[in-house]
Amino acid sequence: MKKHSALFITAIALFILFGGCNTEQNQEIGTSEYQQKVDSLIKIMTLDEKIGQLNLLASGWDVTGPVMDPNYKQLIKQGNAGAVFNAYGVDYVTELQRLAVEETRLGIPLLFGYDVIHGYKTIFPIPLAQSCSWDLEMIEHSDRIAATEATAEGINWVFAPMVDISRDPRWGRVSEGAGEDTWLGSKIAAARVNGFQGNNLADEQTLLATMKHFAAYGAPQAGRDYHTVDISERSLLEYYLPPFKACVDAGVASVMTSFNEISGVPSSSNHWLYTELLRNTWGFKGFVVTDYTSIYELIPHGVAQDSAHAGELALKAGIQLDMQSSIFIKNLKNLVKSGKISEKLIDKAVSDILLAKYKLGLFDDPYRYCNKTREGNEIMTQASKDFARQFVTKSCVLLKNENQTLPIPETVKKIALIGPLGNAAEDMLGNWSAAGWAQYCVTLFDGLKAEAVDKNIQIHYEKGCEIVGLSTSGFDAAIKAAKNADFVILALGEDRNMSGEAASRTNLNLPGVQMQLAEKIIEIGKPTAVVLFNGRPLTIPELDQKAPAILEAWFGGIQSGSGIADLLFGKALPSGKLTMTFPHNVGQIPIHYNMKNNGRPVDPTNPEYRFRSKYLDSPNQPLYPFGYGLSYTNFSYSNLKISSPEIRATDTLTIQVTVSNTGKSDGEEIVQLYIRDLVGSVTRPINELKGFSKVFLKQGETRDVIFKITANDLKFFNLDMEYTYEPGKFDLMVGPNSASGLKDSFSLR
Repeated sequence: MKKHSALFITAIALFILFGGCNTEQNQEIGTSEYQQKVDSLIKIMTLDEKIGQLNLLASGWDVTGPVMDPNYKQLIKQGNAGAVFNAYGVDYVTELQRLAVEETRLGIPLLFGYDVIHGYKTIFPIPLAQSCSWDLEMIEHSDRIAATEATAEGINWVFAPMVDISRDPRWGRVSEGAGEDTWLGSKIAAARVNGFQGNNLADEQTLLATMKHFAAYGAPQAGRDYHTVDISERSLLEYYLPPFKACVDAGVASVMTSFNEISGVPSSSNHWLYTELLRNTWGFKGFVVTDYTSIYELIPHGVAQDSAHAGELALKAGIQLDMQSSIFIKNLKNLVKSGKISEKLIDKAVSDILLAKYKLGLFDDPYRYCNKTREGNEIMTQASKDFARQFVTKSCVLLKNENQTLPIPETVKKIALIGPLGNAAEDMLGNWSAAGWAQYCVTLFDGLKAEAVDKNIQIHYEKGCEIVGLSTSGFDAAIKAAKNADFVILALGEDRNMSGEAASRTNLNLPGVQMQLAEKIIEIGKPTAVVLFNGRPLTIPELDQKAPAILEAWFGGIQSGSGIADLLFGKALPSGKLTMTFPHNVGQIPIHYNMKNNGRPVDPTNPEYRFRSKYLDSPNQPLYPFGYGLSYTNFSYSNLKISSPEIRATDTLTIQVTVSNTGKSDGEEIVQLYIRDLVGSVTRPINELKGFSKVFLKQGETRDVIFKITANDLKFFNLDMEYTYEPGKFDLMVGPNSASGLKDSFSLR
């Protein structure tokens, strides 16, 4: 009886504190009013209860790292958890939320986090593939669907978007990002935050987004995951940080630390990064969470003596939520008692976390994300699957199409599908596939069969070889199938776990004996198209030389096979453009389109001259440049015009170009604008993307495309590290990719 009386008194106190207002009222309450409620709650919290809010536990439902403490349910009941991750499903989330709300003194609800990287149950193309669509609306909409599905199963916080810029395809996590370009990456970062968070966090179909990994995680030495990052301040500010700033400007709710160090300081103890820059300079108002056990990892990094010292460094740096290492829960109380940290630092961290819970409406209804009706009706809808199929077609990149091999001619009646990725359902999910299930994936074999029914086409599949391995025992059957076919499709690439976290590679060739298989099949002489499945750029110069057609399909999610089949048969038109450079070989890495010139550039009039910046055994140029991608038709560019050869800082320069579809079918072109600052107080890149326009043109159609730029588009960090523009001459180029186009110049005075 005493226990029930205590709970009743606590409930009354919480009703007075929290207001008991409904969700519609919540939408109108400003942050300042929420802050008053947070401040009132903190005043009645014990130090133990405060520290409990800074502990993020893995439930064990889905394992994404080393499990530290299996007793998570007991810890929740003890008030030693502010959030849980890897727990989903209405029944399970309800059970855990009940422990926090009904069996702790204050009944503070939990956050439930999850890695929703490219879809929740409806899995979309991997983020690198999405970026190749250059379609900000589709990218945002995919995360809107993901948020709807995730919230329908109890999730209210996602560890996305991953906005790390990377120029090194050896690093497996390029699959999770938007490629190598800062400008485009920043646009995509903001779109993804908006997709997850919507216009109002009080909406039950929105959730908290997390920008990660802060910062420069995408630049590890040797492309090896978790490795040291050694980077200049200029490069950090100009190339790696802007996508994070774009997230902050979009109102991102939380930030995740990175595993790497910057200038000798690991991210999770970097006061400059999280307090001076993120909060004091950028004005970030959300909360900071570590990546998996990264506070503990300050010890092997060599900056912390023990776990207590690691916890002290992290909290003082501005870290607020400890993912899985349990260092805060075990050490902060003693650190306060010893005077090494102030309780005010803990109060600040608790305040930011509680404020997020208020904005989500969890104090009004802790179970608002636990709706069985939504769980049954809003996941993997037909509309979501239809969108996923279309997104696949927009994300694929046609790398080669010799003699119009694709689309598959209508005269073809026998198709041989050959290769280890031809019927690999699980691999279609890609890495970080959240709650996606392989049983819902349409493989390429499935997609081709579905299309072949109406076309009276026979589809014969032979695996040929494994993705990894040296056995050629399947070659004979594959060769026989190819000889009996009118058309051959080779499905080659990586498996889903060969890219992603902890999946760095030093050899980016096709794994195993796949290239040998390809050579055997191609030399038969049948029309052959290669479909690549991979999570990063590969080194495929031999394939490029020998294959008549190559379609980069990445990992497309549950509708992979359907979308790819649409492209192969011409029901959809390829329009994707690469957002990451494909090197000839790993010796060229790092290679990216916006590299800088040097004092001894290669002389195009005398390329054989030895004492220039070049290789003896490889060209400087990549196999496929940034922005590259073909269509089933041809586009021509003409009549490049600029509004003035000279502008002032207050002027707008208008750039116009005529684009024509000169081929034999309709098509969509991504028209790209690049700028080069010829002379600066510091060296500038040879090319910088500053705009793009997606233009659909019917066969024979012509259209003028217009861009506008101002002096703000020409800013950079000058010799004095001021972000500004400098007067001078600029080259501009408008074209189909970063390596070709029409050129003009203008001056800024």
